[in-house]
Amino acid sequence: MKLLILNGPNLNMLGLREPQIYGSATYASLLDKIKSYALDKGIEVDCFQSNHEGALVDKIQEAYFNNVDGIVFNPGAYTHTSIALLDALKAVQLPCVEVHISDVSAREDFRQQSYIRPACIASIIGHGLEGYIEAIDILLKR
Repeated sequence: MKLLILNGPNLNMLGLREPQIYGSATYASLLDKIKSYALDKGIEVDCFQSNHEGALVDKIQEAYFNNVDGIVFNPGAYTHTSIALLDALKAVQLPCVEVHISDVSAREDFRQQSYIRPACIASIIGHGLEGYIEAIDILLKR
Protein backbone atom coordinates (compact mmCIF):
# COMPACT_ATOMS: atom_id res chain seq x y z
CA MET A 1 0.00 0.00 0.00
CA LYS A 2 1.16 3.50 -0.85
CA LEU A 3 -0.21 6.61 0.91
CA LEU A 4 0.25 10.33 0.45
CA ILE A 5 0.45 12.31 3.70
CA LEU A 6 -0.38 15.85 2.68
CA ASN A 7 -0.09 18.93 4.90
CA GLY A 8 -1.12 22.47 4.09
CA PRO A 9 -0.03 25.92 5.22
CA ASN A 10 1.78 26.49 8.49
CA LEU A 11 2.00 22.81 9.43
CA ASN A 12 5.76 23.15 8.96
CA MET A 13 5.62 25.52 11.96
CA LEU A 14 4.38 22.90 14.43
CA GLY A 15 6.04 23.36 17.79
CA LEU A 16 6.32 27.11 17.23
CA ARG A 17 2.83 28.04 16.11
CA GLU A 18 0.32 28.41 18.95
CA PRO A 19 1.60 25.52 21.09
CA GLN A 20 -1.41 25.94 23.39
CA ILE A 21 -3.55 24.77 20.44
CA TYR A 22 -1.24 22.52 18.41
CA GLY A 23 1.15 21.27 21.09
CA SER A 24 4.93 21.45 21.29
CA ALA A 25 5.78 18.60 18.90
CA THR A 26 7.60 19.71 15.77
CA TYR A 27 6.78 18.92 12.15
CA ALA A 28 9.92 16.75 12.03
CA SER A 29 8.62 14.71 14.98
CA LEU A 30 5.26 14.30 13.21
CA LEU A 31 7.06 12.96 10.13
CA ASP A 32 9.13 10.60 12.28
CA LYS A 33 5.95 9.29 13.93
CA ILE A 34 4.23 8.72 10.57
CA LYS A 35 7.26 7.10 8.92
CA SER A 36 7.90 4.81 11.88
CA TYR A 37 4.27 3.68 11.94
CA ALA A 38 4.26 3.12 8.18
CA LEU A 39 7.44 1.05 8.41
CA ASP A 40 5.86 -1.11 11.13
CA LYS A 41 2.77 -1.63 8.95
CA GLY A 42 4.77 -2.30 5.78
CA ILE A 43 3.34 0.59 3.82
CA GLU A 44 5.01 3.27 1.74
CA VAL A 45 4.34 6.90 2.60
CA ASP A 46 5.14 10.07 0.71
CA CYS A 47 4.97 13.07 3.05
CA PHE A 48 4.54 16.51 1.53
CA GLN A 49 3.86 19.96 3.01
CA SER A 50 3.30 23.23 1.22
CA ASN A 51 2.09 26.70 2.04
CA HIS A 52 0.92 27.04 -1.58
CA GLU A 53 -2.50 25.89 -2.73
CA GLY A 54 -1.40 25.06 -6.28
CA ALA A 55 1.43 22.85 -5.04
CA LEU A 56 -1.10 20.88 -2.98
CA VAL A 57 -3.40 20.53 -6.01
CA ASP A 58 -0.44 19.32 -8.09
CA LYS A 59 0.49 16.74 -5.44
CA ILE A 60 -3.08 15.40 -5.32
CA GLN A 61 -3.08 15.00 -9.11
CA GLU A 62 0.35 13.34 -9.03
CA ALA A 63 -0.99 10.86 -6.47
CA TYR A 64 -3.44 9.57 -9.04
CA PHE A 65 -0.79 9.08 -11.70
CA ASN A 66 1.65 7.53 -9.19
CA ASN A 67 -0.83 4.83 -8.14
CA VAL A 68 -1.27 6.09 -4.58
CA ASP A 69 -3.90 4.10 -2.69
CA GLY A 70 -5.11 6.88 -0.39
CA ILE A 71 -4.46 10.33 1.03
CA VAL A 72 -4.22 11.58 4.61
CA PHE A 73 -4.78 15.33 4.34
CA ASN A 74 -4.49 18.17 6.81
CA PRO A 75 -5.21 21.16 4.57
CA GLY A 76 -4.73 23.68 7.39
CA ALA A 77 -6.49 26.97 6.70
CA TYR A 78 -7.26 25.86 3.13
CA THR A 79 -9.89 23.60 4.70
CA HIS A 80 -12.11 26.64 5.03
CA THR A 81 -11.32 28.38 1.75
CA SER A 82 -10.27 26.05 -1.05
CA ILE A 83 -12.68 24.79 -3.63
CA ALA A 84 -9.64 24.00 -5.79
CA LEU A 85 -8.51 21.33 -3.31
CA LEU A 86 -12.03 19.88 -3.19
CA ASP A 87 -12.13 19.73 -6.97
CA ALA A 88 -8.70 18.05 -7.11
CA LEU A 89 -9.81 15.38 -4.63
CA LYS A 90 -13.05 14.83 -6.51
CA ALA A 91 -11.14 14.55 -9.80
CA VAL A 92 -8.77 11.82 -8.64
CA GLN A 93 -11.39 9.95 -6.56
CA LEU A 94 -8.79 8.51 -4.20
CA PRO A 95 -9.94 7.70 -0.67
CA CYS A 96 -8.97 10.64 1.52
CA VAL A 97 -9.12 11.14 5.27
CA GLU A 98 -9.25 14.72 6.53
CA VAL A 99 -7.14 15.35 9.65
CA HIS A 100 -7.05 18.32 12.02
CA ILE A 101 -4.74 18.37 15.03
CA SER A 102 -6.97 20.77 16.97
CA ASP A 103 -10.70 20.52 17.56
CA VAL A 104 -11.77 22.94 14.85
CA SER A 105 -15.41 22.50 15.90
CA ALA A 106 -14.61 24.27 19.18
CA ARG A 107 -12.74 27.17 17.60
CA GLU A 108 -13.68 30.26 15.57
CA ASP A 109 -16.87 30.22 13.50
CA PHE A 110 -15.00 30.34 10.18
CA ARG A 111 -13.26 27.06 11.05
CA GLN A 112 -16.61 25.22 11.11
CA GLN A 113 -16.74 24.97 7.30
CA SER A 114 -14.70 22.29 5.55
CA TYR A 115 -14.71 22.55 1.80
CA ILE A 116 -12.81 19.28 1.39
CA ARG A 117 -14.97 17.11 3.67
CA PRO A 118 -17.44 16.12 0.90
CA ALA A 119 -14.54 14.41 -0.93
CA CYS A 120 -13.34 12.53 2.17
CA ILE A 121 -14.30 9.13 3.54
CA ALA A 122 -13.68 10.25 7.15
CA SER A 123 -12.54 13.16 9.29
CA ILE A 124 -10.31 12.96 12.37
CA ILE A 125 -10.63 16.15 14.37
CA GLY A 126 -8.93 17.17 17.60
CA HIS A 127 -6.91 14.00 18.24
CA GLY A 128 -3.53 15.71 18.01
CA LEU A 129 -0.78 14.03 16.06
CA GLU A 130 -2.38 10.64 16.75
CA GLY A 131 -5.06 11.67 14.28
CA TYR A 132 -2.63 10.94 11.45
CA ILE A 133 -2.16 7.38 12.72
CA GLU A 134 -5.93 6.94 13.01
CA ALA A 135 -6.31 8.18 9.43
CA ILE A 136 -3.70 5.71 8.18
CA ASP A 137 -5.54 2.91 9.97
CA ILE A 138 -8.82 3.92 8.32
CA LEU A 139 -7.18 3.71 4.91
CA LEU A 140 -5.51 0.39 5.74
CA LYS A 141 -8.88 -1.15 6.65
CA ARG A 142 -10.46 0.09 3.44
